[in-house]
Amino acid sequence: MRTCLLILVLATLAACNIAPAPTAPRAPSAPAATENTPRLSPAVAVANFEEVVARVEPVAERVCREQTRRQNCDYVIAVERDPRAGVNAFQTEDRQGRPLIIFSLGLIAEARNIDELAFVMGHEAAHHIEGHIPQQRASAREGAIVFGILAQMGGANQAGIQQAVEIGAAVGARRFSQEHELEADAMGTIIALRAGFDPVRGSAFFERLPDPGEQFLGSHPPNAARQAIVRETVARYGGRS
Repeated sequence: MRTCLLILVLATLAACNIAPAPTAPRAPSAPAATENTPRLSPAVAVANFEEVVARVEPVAERVCREQTRRQNCDYVIAVERDPRAGVNAFQTEDRQGRPLIIFSLGLIAEARNIDELAFVMGHEAAHHIEGHIPQQRASAREGAIVFGILAQMGGANQAGIQQAVEIGAAVGARRFSQEHELEADAMGTIIALRAGFDPVRGSAFFERLPDPGEQFLGSHPPNAARQAIVRETVARYGGRS
């Protein structure tokens, strides 16, 4: 199954207009990528992704079992081939409660070195370990209830109450989102370190993304804050196995 999946990824990436790059990924000690760093060839991008899955996934499972006792730690790694997914990765759960990490083809193609892919995978695995999905759902329910009650007390009709419930759910879901992202950055750094990657170099990926800044109810913290968390975590845990 993995071989077939990677062949599909390679074929799709090859169809993209990706600039040529060296035939092998840079060593972990190489400088972090910048906007001027060329994209990897499709073959190298796929090889990097395959290696990251092979090395990071078992480490993420071990960390998950060390940190938690009652949740499924059997990660499933998947690839979203729809080009409309853009440059993205996210964590969710399947119907059986297994943690699912999904990478878009755009992200696999955009990563300029293997450490960036490893950091992103560690970050997404960390969301599950930290229990962020159930926390987000609970917060969304609370927000929906509070906003719905306030709308009802204010004399809103059924449509107004429904709109308030939807707004409350959205606000509630974002209540701890920035905190969750920083927690996942820290835990993801530890996972990447334990898998033998350089998370500081990997977190340079943020420098090529739009900076959300200090947006009100923004879902992600400023990129500089995220990179600072990575550096602090490496300084604290970098010497540990």
